[in-house]
Amino acid sequence: MTVTNMKSVGIRSRARGSWPVFAAALAVGMLAGTAPRAEAVVATGGTVTEMTDAGGTNWIIHTFTTVGTTNLTVTSSGSVDVLVVAGGGGGGRAGGGGGGGGLVCSNAFPVVAGNTYTVTVGAGGAGATARTTRGSNGNPSTFGSIVAMGGGGGGSYLEGNGPGLAGGSGGGGTFRNNTLSVGQNLGGAASPSGQGYAGGNGSTAATPALGAGGGGGAGAAGGSTTTATGGNGGAGLSYSISGTATFYAGGGGGGATTTAGTGGTGGGGNGSKDGAHATAGTANTGGGGGGSRDNPNTGFGGNGGSGIVIIRYPETLVVENVGPVIQLW
Repeated sequence: MTVTNMKSVGIRSRARGSWPVFAAALAVGMLAGTAPRAEAVVATGGTVTEMTDAGGTNWIIHTFTTVGTTNLTVTSSGSVDVLVVAGGGGGGRAGGGGGGGGLVCSNAFPVVAGNTYTVTVGAGGAGATARTTRGSNGNPSTFGSIVAMGGGGGGSYLEGNGPGLAGGSGGGGTFRNNTLSVGQNLGGAASPSGQGYAGGNGSTAATPALGAGGGGGAGAAGGSTTTATGGNGGAGLSYSISGTATFYAGGGGGGATTTAGTGGTGGGGNGSKDGAHATAGTANTGGGGGGSRDNPNTGFGGNGGSGIVIIRYPETLVVENVGPVIQLW
């Protein structure tokens, strides 16, 4: 029988807990003086997948895509990477594109064993079906104390409803001619700051040069316009937390009489021109809905895309200070 002394042993195991690792150690002839300590997080909730990055690190990924509230339950403490994207704003009728949902990314969010963390995936805002309303703001997405605000709704062509709404990224403003007052074409602000960009301004020229502003995105402001071409939606941001580089939270394109604006990368919906419905933002990207141009009295703003929450952490476990090891053969 041989007795040796070991400071630490690295163990990679699909069974992520102290006792399964202890049992595995015993099975190969190692009896630890103290119970192994897991350095990796262990959690349940959402759709769980695994991926290995280029450096060889194996990651556990929890993805939440269903609109509503659920939980992540943590059974081993540590830190996690988190991406939280809110629902995108709805596009305006005869108006601006919806803003992309607010986006928050954290690379070292601490979690504690025994705690349950609330996870909320926000719905996208409704596109405007009448000029009497603007596109609706998207709904917030959350993970624990992290809150991403919904994208701002796009403005519609009616006095008082023209400006885009503030949100994670702001909605685009409607077009303005002689029938609307000054300021009715302005894009909405990004609020709070740091989650996205402002929406673009619509044109101020007389008919027929009517183009609405694009919704802001997580990576860029929505496009403004001075012509009958709608502003493009602001670009979103790309993250590889899911294992694949994906853009999130693009703004919706603005409606126009001649050429509608295109949605921003990251699920932003395209705007529409005379009489057509605008395109919705893509589900689970937080993309804003496109704005429409409703001549002759048809054409709705697109709905915003729903949000998403993604959490990941490394699978590798480290066993430390295991004391004397007894080899049984």
